[in-house]
Amino acid sequence: MKSDRSATRRYFLLGAVGTACLGTLAISAHAQQPLELKIMAPANPGGGWDQTARSMQQALVASGVARSVQVTNVGGAGGSVGIAQFVNSAKGDGSQLMVNGFVMVGALAMNKSPVTLDQVTPIARLTDEYQVMVVPANSPIKNVKDLADALKANIAKVTFAGGSAGGIDHIMAALLAGAVGADATKVNYVPFSGGGESLAAILGGKVTAGISGYSEYEGQIKSGKLRAIGITSSERRPGVDVPTFKEQGVDLVLANWRSVVAPPGITPEQKKVLADAIDRLVKSPAWKEVLTQKGWDDAYLPGDAFADFLKKEAVRVNEVLKSIGLVKS
Repeated sequence: MKSDRSATRRYFLLGAVGTACLGTLAISAHAQQPLELKIMAPANPGGGWDQTARSMQQALVASGVARSVQVTNVGGAGGSVGIAQFVNSAKGDGSQLMVNGFVMVGALAMNKSPVTLDQVTPIARLTDEYQVMVVPANSPIKNVKDLADALKANIAKVTFAGGSAGGIDHIMAALLAGAVGADATKVNYVPFSGGGESLAAILGGKVTAGISGYSEYEGQIKSGKLRAIGITSSERRPGVDVPTFKEQGVDLVLANWRSVVAPPGITPEQKKVLADAIDRLVKSPAWKEVLTQKGWDDAYLPGDAFADFLKKEAVRVNEVLKSIGLVKS
């Protein structure tokens, strides 16, 4: 009788353990199910954020991490319009993400936005990309020295096209002016909300020079429509036939990082699902192929480390903006 009771007890315990394991497996399997996601690019089509969002869309589906990914564009004010909409309309939604980066940090400070990056849920930094400066193929400016001479002669006559005011393109123009001995606070910068618009202005000769990430102008550089006069890496980039500013005697090294955040108000479980999805994305062959094609550097930084980086970067960018007169102290 005692033996029967023991056997029954063992059977019950094994059954309970088995049920618990099945439950764990079910949860694990559910977590691995392909997701249905929405990604906001807080800029018009054609720019770096749009390229990042659509590259994520492609790689998430190709790698099986997501069943479907919808990308939406909300342009304006360096991402200030997009983040406001994201924070207000996507609150608590664990299926939504927003691309952002260096540009947004400066734009929010410049625009004195009531919505800040403190209100979103940091997920991960994804990439770094170096900046390139271009001129039309028929421009008399052949190199950085020619541009430096023009800036020192009459800075008001030199116009730069790039992304939104206060972003990395704007900061780069001001840093260049300062580095060559011109007044950085008097830089004549023309902001555009989309890469297509700024490209048209450059090709049309409506501005002196254009600034963006290398991938945005790569096609026009290789076709000979644009001349790249300098890139902001410390050394020459593999496969990129563009001289650095540093090798031309100008101390200008600058990297544009891009990242992805989730809405405010999501649960820890929702955050983990999104973080795991991005972790699987960045380790996938599909994403590595994107990095190679776009010339982006892998700068993956997840979780708390990224949240800490974001806070420190906000302080750093604000200090730079103040030093070149783009934000008042």
